[in-house]
Amino acid sequence: MTTESLPAEVRALYPFASRWRETPTGARQHYVDEGSGRPVLMLHGNPTWSFFFRDLVKALRNTYRCIAPDHLGMGLSDAPPPEKFGYTLAAHIDTAEGLVRDLGLKQFDLVVHDWGGAIGMGLAERMPDRVGRIVVMNTAAFRSPRIPLRIRVCRWPVLGAFLTRTLNGFVRAALRMTTVKPLPRDVRAGFAHPYRRHARRRTVHRFVRDIPLDDSHPAMPVLHGIEDALPRLAGKPMLVVWGGRDWCFDDTFYEEWLRRFPGAESLHVAQAGHYLLEDAGDEIIPAVGRFLGGASGEQAPSKRPAP
Repeated sequence: MTTESLPAEVRALYPFASRWRETPTGARQHYVDEGSGRPVLMLHGNPTWSFFFRDLVKALRNTYRCIAPDHLGMGLSDAPPPEKFGYTLAAHIDTAEGLVRDLGLKQFDLVVHDWGGAIGMGLAERMPDRVGRIVVMNTAAFRSPRIPLRIRVCRWPVLGAFLTRTLNGFVRAALRMTTVKPLPRDVRAGFAHPYRRHARRRTVHRFVRDIPLDDSHPAMPVLHGIEDALPRLAGKPMLVVWGGRDWCFDDTFYEEWLRRFPGAESLHVAQAGHYLLEDAGDEIIPAVGRFLGGASGEQAPSKRPAP
């Protein structure tokens, strides 16, 4: 899939050139690379893709180099078979690190949402000298016993796979449960487009199954390591932006971020849900722009590879 293959209504919302890099698995990772200036790396969650950041990219690309990848198996990226790519938290961090290295990003700011939080903080822990400012949106990068039943059900053997992959239930539910305001039809089409086929929903299911709930889960040691490393990021300028009507990452997570990073700036939008940019982009996007505008370091243009 490429941006050129998107339906016209989706392409109108997401008018970016497709860019690709080959990963060690041989699969191609798709990413958006728009504008010039200090790089801003945007990492999405599950079950979204770089489409989630489309309006933020449009708003920032006149000043910054906006890079928004699709995790392997998601969005427009290839989906390598499980024997070649593990679809684990560690594997996704490896892929993000590979992208940074392939693009030669010596310094960059970071915007994370949902699963992009754990992936992005794992990346920041590996490359602390390269990461400048961090924008955190309705996510976690630390252990928590809080996981809603509607997500737990999607983890159950057999039933979880049936709901998530056969019925596309996780994607369909997200289109209705993650915002306060109903999503317009073309926006729903944009979020759902990469997951029309059964095979493309495998990663959605694997992301859900990779949520570590106890110490026996293989992702738990990785999450432990990320959480233990968070204090090393305490000196980074951080903006915590939160949708207060998120039933998954509720305000207890927001409060935990501010407890761990007491020097962080914050923006709490009471009437926004998990897809907070859809509910309150007009308020949030300018705030993110202002925050990034105070980034330290030279605003030297960085070159993009050809599409």
